[in-house]
Amino acid sequence: MRVYNFSPGPSILPVPVLERAAAEMLDMNSTGQSVMEMSHRSKDYKPIIEKTELLLRELMGIPANYKILFLQGGASLQFSMVPLNLAAGEAPGIGKKASYIDTGIWSDKAIKEGSKYASVDVRATSKDKAYTYIPEAPSPHADDAYYHITLNNTIVGTKWDKIPDTGSVPLISDISSCILSEPLDVSKFGILYAGAQKNLGPAGTTVVIIREDLIRKTPDWVPIMLRYDTHAAEGSMYNTPPCYGIYMIGLVLEWIKNLGGTDAVAKINQEKAQMFYDFLDSSKMFYSPVEKQFRSLMNIPFVTREQDEAKKTELEARFIKEAAAAGLINLAGHRLVGGMRASIYNAMPVEGVKALIDFLKKFER
Repeated sequence: MRVYNFSPGPSILPVPVLERAAAEMLDMNSTGQSVMEMSHRSKDYKPIIEKTELLLRELMGIPANYKILFLQGGASLQFSMVPLNLAAGEAPGIGKKASYIDTGIWSDKAIKEGSKYASVDVRATSKDKAYTYIPEAPSPHADDAYYHITLNNTIVGTKWDKIPDTGSVPLISDISSCILSEPLDVSKFGILYAGAQKNLGPAGTTVVIIREDLIRKTPDWVPIMLRYDTHAAEGSMYNTPPCYGIYMIGLVLEWIKNLGGTDAVAKINQEKAQMFYDFLDSSKMFYSPVEKQFRSLMNIPFVTREQDEAKKTELEARFIKEAAAAGLINLAGHRLVGGMRASIYNAMPVEGVKALIDFLKKFER
């Protein structure tokens, strides 16, 4: 029996995509081989990566002057690659200025890693209220190499309600947990990057969307595999790319297109999120700690109103255990913040959210 998987990643995948992948596992497109076995430079694999890129361009409206790179290392490696490519000096430890906005644990990790290669200025933070809101974004410094934000904060369940205007300074964003969840104006950004394991496909592939003028020659000390120009020049095939992951992303993109594209997906996501937030706002036992203006469509943390910490911990642990027994899995909050969290990515059906709400009501009674 299929369960409803509310994991923040690796996350639920669309059933039609899994069924298609299963059907093609031994013989993809009458080649007599699995995609897992194909040479990445073969005539059989080339149409797969090309179709995946074309679909992503179409669904996200990616302008022609942006490159799409299929890399590895997750968003965590991009925490290093962004400063190494945009702000690195002629020697390690001597970097250009860069502005960051701190809105959660992942943005904090990006700041710490960026500080190794750039002169990082944390311009604003929401840490004072446990990251339950998005702070005002100050204008960048004129000499900033870039300006970094995390568009959707997976752990704390916040998202930017408006994109900051950074003028001529390139705006960079981690969009791992919100890519293709709703329309996004790519032209407002210099670089967008996303780990695939939340909304795009299985873990192991990272998508980087980069404006061509930002693909520059980096200092010689920067490792060749950490340079955007290396991968852009070779069409993401400088070394063996995550071939099967790219194929799976292509299937997910086809599924989104068949649903009606990003606009149609956004409508479904808004319906799911509104339904869940409406329940939390009316519940006597559960609530959302996030300020309403900044609530995520994709990741919804929630906690009980129990004031006694020992009882609260016991109650939440009981909820998570009983929910799992009912086929509602991976509802525990991140280990650093506790509580519960429902990640309702594109592939989570409306029925899954309704089933969770019904269980919450039953548990509350």
